[in-house]
Order: sequence, then C-alpha cells, then structure tokens
Amino acid sequence: MSNLLNQRLALLDSNEHRPLLGQGLRGIERETLRVNPQGHLSQHGHPKALGSTLTHPQITTDYAEALLEFITPAESDIAQALDKLDKVHRFAYTKLGDEMLWSQSMPCPLPEEDKIAIAWYGNSHIGMIKHVYRRGLALRYGKSMQCIAGVHYNYSLSENLWKVLQQAENTPGDAMYVQSENYISMIRNFKRYSWLLMYLFGASPALTTSFLRGRPHQLETLSADTLYLPYATSLRMSDLGYQNNAQDGLVPPYNNLMEYMRSLSIAVRKPYPAYEKIGTKINGEWVQINTNVLQIENEFYATIRPKRVIRTGERPIEALCARGVQYVEVRCMDVNPFDPLGINLETSRFLDAFLLFCALDESPLTNEAEGQENSENFALAVKEGRRPGLMLKRGGKTVSLQTWGLELLEKITPVAALLDKQHGAAAHAESMQVQKEKLLNSDLTPSAQVLRAIQAENGSFTQFALKQSTILAQQFRARPPSPEEIAYFEDLAKASIAEQETMEASQIGTFEEFITDYRSRTSSQICCEN
Repeated sequence: MSNLLNQRLALLDSNEHRPLLGQGLRGIERETLRVNPQGHLSQHGHPKALGSTLTHPQITTDYAEALLEFITPAESDIAQALDKLDKVHRFAYTKLGDEMLWSQSMPCPLPEEDKIAIAWYGNSHIGMIKHVYRRGLALRYGKSMQCIAGVHYNYSLSENLWKVLQQAENTPGDAMYVQSENYISMIRNFKRYSWLLMYLFGASPALTTSFLRGRPHQLETLSADTLYLPYATSLRMSDLGYQNNAQDGLVPPYNNLMEYMRSLSIAVRKPYPAYEKIGTKINGEWVQINTNVLQIENEFYATIRPKRVIRTGERPIEALCARGVQYVEVRCMDVNPFDPLGINLETSRFLDAFLLFCALDESPLTNEAEGQENSENFALAVKEGRRPGLMLKRGGKTVSLQTWGLELLEKITPVAALLDKQHGAAAHAESMQVQKEKLLNSDLTPSAQVLRAIQAENGSFTQFALKQSTILAQQFRARPPSPEEIAYFEDLAKASIAEQETMEASQIGTFEEFITDYRSRTSSQICCEN
C-alpha cells in the first residue's frame, strides 16, 4: 500500500472525519430496451403514462424511442438508490402492457435501421436539439450501435472530505480547483485499473448474429443466430468490428481538468470531412447539430467522465468550466441479466470501495505510452479476460491478470474495511471476498455464467435473453407498487408533461436561432483556451 493511501486512510479513520465517508452521493442510470412478448423491439412510442422523456427526473429514453433509461436520485447510501430503482421498475411495469424490459446489454434482434425510431422529446427547442443530436448519432455510427444498454454509476465524495485532505496535505489552490484535480487524479487511476471491473462484472460475451449487419468481425459462431468469443467478458465494451476513427486520440492523458476540457472544446469545433459531406441538413431537415468531430461533449465515448450537474440549456463543458467537477460517471458496467435491476448491492459495495481506492491512492501523472497500455489492457480484458494465464502490461512489463487483480484487491481491502467501519456492517468486505473468488475461478464471473446459460438454450443468445427477460418481468409484475407509490409516480408523470407543455408554449425565437446560439458557445469557453 502506498504511503499516501496509508496516510489518507489514517486521517479519515477518526471519529471526526469518518462520517465524511457517508456524505458522498451515489446514483444509477439503468438503460433497457422495451420489447414485445416475442423479444422483438417495441414499435410503440414511449408510453405517455410514464411521463415526459424531456422533463421527467427518473424516467426518460436514451437513443431509441424504445430504449428506456431509469435514473435514481443521488443518495448517500447506494442501497437507497437501488431501492428507488426497484420502485421505478415496478411502476414502469404497470404501464407497459404486454411489453417487457430486455435483460441484456446487447440488444434483441433489431429490425432494419429505418424501423428503429429515434427518441422524441417534443417540439421545444431543447427537445428538438436532443432529437437532432440523436439523428446525428444515427448518421455517424448507425442505429444498432446506439441500442446497446448499460448501467452508469454516478459517484461523488463529500466536498468537505476534499477540504480535509487539502488542509492536511497543504495543497495549493482554491477548494473548487483542488476538488476537480483530485477527481481527475481518481480518473487516472480508474483508467489504470478498470480492466478489473470488466473481468469481475462483464456480462456480455455473446450477441445476436444480426446485430453486426454484415460488418466484418473477429467473433466466433456459437450457433446459427449467435456470435461470441469464448473468453470474452464484455463485447459491449469492445470495438465489435466497428472503429470510430473520428474520436481516435481525442482526449490526451488525464493530467488535469484543463487539458480534458480543452480537448473536448476543440473537438466540438473541429470539422470532420466525412461529416462535412453529409452537412447539417438534408432536404431542409436538421440531421446533425454540426459537422465537427463531436456534435456535443457527451458524444465522446468514455468509460468514465468527470461531471457537473448542468442547468437547462447549459453545455456540459460550460458547467465544468464554471463550477468544476462535482462527481464522476462510471460508464463501463454491463447490465447483469441475472440481476433484476441490472446491478445489485454487492456489486455496488465493491464499486464504492474500488472508486474510493482510486481517489485516495497515489496517482502519478500519465503519458501517451501509459494511456496506450491502459487501453490495450482494457481491450484484452473485454475480449479475452477469462483466458487462462492471460497477461497484461504494467509499466512495460508483463503480469498475469489474476496476479495483478489479487494484488489490487489486497490494496483495496483496507479501504473496504474503513467503509465497513463507517457503515457499521461488513458488506464491503464480503463483496471483496466474492470478487477474490472470481479471480481464483473464472467460472464464477457473470460472463461465464451468461455463456453457460446461453449454451443451455441451444447456444442461442436470443433464446436465453428472451427467457431471462420473461422471468424478470414476471418477478416485477408479482410485486406491484403500493397505491401510494403508484400515486407518487403518476403525479411525477403528470407534472413532467405539464412542464414540457409550458416549455413548448412559452419559448421564444426560432429553432434556427436557438441552435446557432448553442453552437456558438463552443468557441467562448475562455477557461479552456490558452
């Protein structure tokens, strides 16, 4: 264990400071496709009874009209967030009719691309720009790629905890700067070690053959309708034979927030020839926000992002420039098809210990060589993570995934112990033991369990996924929400619809003026310029 980690754990392990560990916030965003009883993508619009996708705080859509996204409020204990996520699922099932939620990260067999409806957010300027952005994604990457589902884990530490560390370590700078740079330091460590999350929690080793739509690939055939890799953990996080060349080398190593913001600020202004050929309009209809490398900052696909809650109409980069990093969003977690919510409490407890370790441990500045090494380790873990004797690179030297993983768990163990001490339970240590067993026996990983379940269904990903989705739907329907819970969500739905209607009725100016103003703000990020 590093000296810095030792010192910080000792500092926080006091009656005065330990309560700060319980004051950070956790939240979950869970994506899931709506499908019919046969496991085909829903062709129906977003159920109005669920509320407005533009303004509802907990129920929206992501890329496709059929791709639901459930968002929990930020809670001090992840158990509370999971409980609220459960309530959202149970309420949704009261409004879905005979439809159900797809239990996998990789999509059901999809119709032709022109039959995949892009999410609609109404006629307000804000709603339209969200829709146009998704039209741009369709042109740039194809609709199928945008129907993949994941679980995003939002994590923050108490602002007072950062202040305690700053004071103890005499770190120069104001509180906002120090907090932001500590989050960037945390992200550096996350990039070094996130291959471990893919091994432990990856749950997408296979997919339906039709998903790739004839694109070249290096996957193997498991059955007539299923492709896979025998040792894969998360094909969702692999390239799937698809390379987004526009984003290659987009963000330099995460050495400070300024570099990160400057890179994104440049990318949303830098023209990309292939997108320029398409243009922003086709037959007078907006088809993408701009013809640059990125339409908006969120188009940058990353396994983790520094985030700040944005205000209506505000760009993410504006929020970071003005108010610094508030939390991180972990984006690499697969939907676990055996967990009704896609993620469970045991996994969440480990994530909390892992992320706190990343935040507190030494995090040397990085460079392009290490960044490449990190990317290669991650790619190996998602495609071959369960291969016996798999070797990764650490500082240019080879080390087995199992050896390195066990070493990391040993370093995280005292962090988990401190969280348990603060929490008054042993849940973090118990989760650590479960993860250790996975490293010692790859058959215990979710990806191995998924593959065995697929093989038991004639090697058919679709057959397994439909069966599992049906089982989970039955479980949710067997636990309907209480009348009070139904009333709560119905009130939220009505309020969200009313809010959208007010926005649409009260907006001024044209969409052309709105989008022109929105795009112009990419060149006014003074804090991101030299």
